[in-house]
Parts: sequence; C-alpha cells; structure tokens
Amino acid sequence: TSPFARMFVQVCLYFYCKCLWRCLKFVVRKLTGRCELQRICYNTKPGAARTMKIEASLKGSKSKRLQTSVSVHPDAIEKTIDDIMELKRINPDINPQLGVSLQACLLQIVGYRNLIAEVEKLRREPYDSENPQHEEMLLKLWKCLKPNSPLNARISKQWCEIGFQGDDPKTDFRGMGLLGLYNLVYFAEQDTEIAQQVLCDSLHPKYSQLSKAEWEKKKFDKAIGYSFAIVGINITDLAYNLLVSGALKTHFYNVAPEAPTLNHFQQTFCYLMHEFHKFWIEEDPLDIMEFNRVREKFHKRILKQLQNPEMALCPHFAASESLTNM
Repeated sequence: TSPFARMFVQVCLYFYCKCLWRCLKFVVRKLTGRCELQRICYNTKPGAARTMKIEASLKGSKSKRLQTSVSVHPDAIEKTIDDIMELKRINPDINPQLGVSLQACLLQIVGYRNLIAEVEKLRREPYDSENPQHEEMLLKLWKCLKPNSPLNARISKQWCEIGFQGDDPKTDFRGMGLLGLYNLVYFAEQDTEIAQQVLCDSLHPKYSQLSKAEWEKKKFDKAIGYSFAIVGINITDLAYNLLVSGALKTHFYNVAPEAPTLNHFQQTFCYLMHEFHKFWIEEDPLDIMEFNRVREKFHKRILKQLQNPEMALCPHFAASESLTNM
C-alpha cells in the first residue's frame, strides 16, 4: 500500500470516528436529557477525574466559546459559566449545583495554566548578584541550613558544605534561574528540620536515620552521598517538567479545591526532595555517576503514580499537612 493510500484511509477513519462520536453524544443527550458536561458533573466525584473530563470535553467541543473557556482570566470565570449554561440551554435555577461544580473545575484548569506561567517566569529570571533581594534569599538559605555555622564571606568554599559546586552559588542557578533558589529556600525555611536532616544524610548517607540493622540487612556498604543544593536544582527541573507536561494535574486537581498556587508547587518540590533522598539511599548507587540513572528511575515511578486519577502525592512533612487534611 502506498503512503498516500494509508494516509487517505487514516483521514477517512478519523472523520468517520469523529462523526460517529458526535452522533453518539447526540443520542445519549436525547435519551438522558443531559449534555456531556452535566453527565460528567453528576456521575463523577470531585477531584482530578471530574476536572480532567470537563477539561477534555471543553477542549474537544466544536464550539469555539467552549474551547476558549479553559483559558479565560480567573475574574471572567463566572461569566464564562453563564455563557456555557446559555449555550447548552441549561436552566441554572433547575441545575444550581452544575454551575458550582463547573466553576470549581474551571478555577483548577485556569489556575493550572496560570501556575505554569508563574513558574516559567521564575525559571527564566536569572540569579543576579547585584540584586539585594536575590542575595538576601541566598543568605537565608545558608542560615536555615547551617544556623550554627556563620558564613565567613559571600564568596567562600563554605558553599560546598550545602552542596554547591564552587565558591559562588550564582553560577549553579543557570539552568533553573530563580525557581531553583525559591524552591531550596522554601524547603529550608518551611521544613527546616527535615531539610537539615536530608542535607546531613546527603553528606554522610551511611549514617542516616536508618538503623544499623537496616543498613546491614540492605547491605548499604557503599552508600554514596550527593550535592544537596545541586540535586535540589535538579529536582526543581523534574518538578517543572512534571508541571509543564500536565502530569501534575492529577495531584493538583485532587489537593487544590480551587486554583493551584506556587505554594502547592513548592510543597510538591519538598515532597519530591524527601522522596528522592529515600530513593537514592534505597538504590545504593556505586558512585555519583549513577545519578542520572537513579533520577530517571525515580521520575518514571512518580509518573506512574500520577497516572492514577485518584492519586494525591502524600507528603510526610509539616509544610504540606494542609494538603493531606483536605
């Protein structure tokens, strides 16, 4: 079969399936008396499962007004709901809960898009040593992680003690810009005790919180440490890619009752740092050259977890207790 013939068959199948799908939707609406949005809201419980179905339905609609409803300004969501109800010929007085459910879903959908823009802006902003605010944040990171060890000078080999590569950390932020610093400071400030413990373990992994019996059982005789700050910037990159790819929708739509915020993203970063640290110890790599292999394996594990629409990453630290209590 020629490539042209195969392409022609694929195009025909596409249009056939699309027309068949629209016909089925029309028949189901006539039989149930409800449009697809109503069926989703009434038959799917709140959370990622419902919001992702609503998002797919709006994006796949033949109506431009419905397609663009997922990208409106947050202030325009109420009017957008009214437009949807009018377009679908749904009486809001008879279906009051539908408007509430759609509003909650749209707040999450629009909020996720806005969060990507906010995170991207931070990622693109380079660290500037001439900016007092940037310098203040960097010094705060040191104070939170090493409260009993004064920094002798701004340019110092001491930075290597918290996992930077050289005597001036500004060069290490190039890949993730201010986003890497924001995340590290959030972790160190909001979960100080855990951040300090992870830092200590990263320097001396064989003497982590695992008991001696557990070490001997698992034979972690070649435990290799890692650079805390550099790994934090690397995990920021992982969290960023999960966000931009849409993989984090499952988690955010399940834990944020309305629009997910930068705090939600930073709490997720803390969770990933904590989990990666445990994963690194369990993997017991022979040397630091195995970092990319371990990171990729960890990435795949998180992705697999997020494929479950019921999934909400479960933090084990104070900053994210509010998520688990929702």
